[in-house]
Amino acid sequence: MRPKNAIASSPLVTTAITLAVITILSYFLAKIAWLAELGLSSLPLAIILGITAGFFIRNPVAAIPDKAAQFCQQKLLRLGIILFGFNLTIQQLVALGWQVIVIDLLIISTVLVVGITLGMRWLKLPKELAVLTSIGSAVCGAAAIMAAEPVVKGGHKHVSVAVATVVIFGTLSLLAYPLLYPLLALSPEHFGIFIGSTVHEVAQAVAAGETISPEALQTALLTKLVRVLCLAPVVVCLALVLFRTSGKEQVKNGENLRDKIVLPWFILYFLLAIGVNSLIALPEATGELIQVISQLSLTAAMAAMGFNTRLSCLRQAGIKPLLLAGILFVVLMATGVTANLVLLPKV
Repeated sequence: MRPKNAIASSPLVTTAITLAVITILSYFLAKIAWLAELGLSSLPLAIILGITAGFFIRNPVAAIPDKAAQFCQQKLLRLGIILFGFNLTIQQLVALGWQVIVIDLLIISTVLVVGITLGMRWLKLPKELAVLTSIGSAVCGAAAIMAAEPVVKGGHKHVSVAVATVVIFGTLSLLAYPLLYPLLALSPEHFGIFIGSTVHEVAQAVAAGETISPEALQTALLTKLVRVLCLAPVVVCLALVLFRTSGKEQVKNGENLRDKIVLPWFILYFLLAIGVNSLIALPEATGELIQVISQLSLTAAMAAMGFNTRLSCLRQAGIKPLLLAGILFVVLMATGVTANLVLLPKV
């Protein structure tokens, strides 16, 4: 007769090995040239491979949680975001100019307001799903959704649906930028700002910028990193807003409000990493090691999310989440074009 703990450990070991293989495979697949040209970094690749693996591998003991997946989605995700801060410096932000910061803030706030309002009032989506989909479109895709989940408390089902919609329209955006470039009266540098202020993922900013010019690539990446930097204040503000809007109900129920507000404290370490990277020149080898650890951590988190994703969740959610993500895609593009034409100097 097998020991009880042996039965319990089997799914854990299976999940851990599966996620490790997916993480390493995704990391090296992302280095293939034609995949990189499509904007498929290790993060979306890990999601795809994770979903595929999760379809074939099921937990045989329903009462046993996938602790390995939980560890990746929580601990490794936070570690990856913190270490990603070493890719940014305050000097980079200053060099872009105030217009870029204003454009990013305008687009983020517009997408959040439109997405949450339409999602809840018109499409009648659950608040959690509307918020997660909106923040994923507004800031930085799947990573933003995962970072906001502890605050929104949307649960795995809503997270899976939100990430799926963001991945779909983020990939479609790569087809739109080359078509829009000849139609807009923007220099390569300014079109790069347009890309960075509207694209979903960092890797997609790189891929889209490369199709235009080296100048467009540089400004697209820096502008996108400004949006990534906004993840910290956006998530904190979101926590405070949700805290205020639910305060009265919690008071009536006699609940402790202090226990209900969830601030993502790891975001403070993310900001600290940016500050350190701005003040101290890290050795090149150290910087490269930090980037590898960050990328592997984020890739493992995406692999775990994909592994726990069931496509049935998207089918059960219906067409409304896709409709919301599609509307936000149009809002991103329209707001981005308008803001760039109005705020950037003519060349």
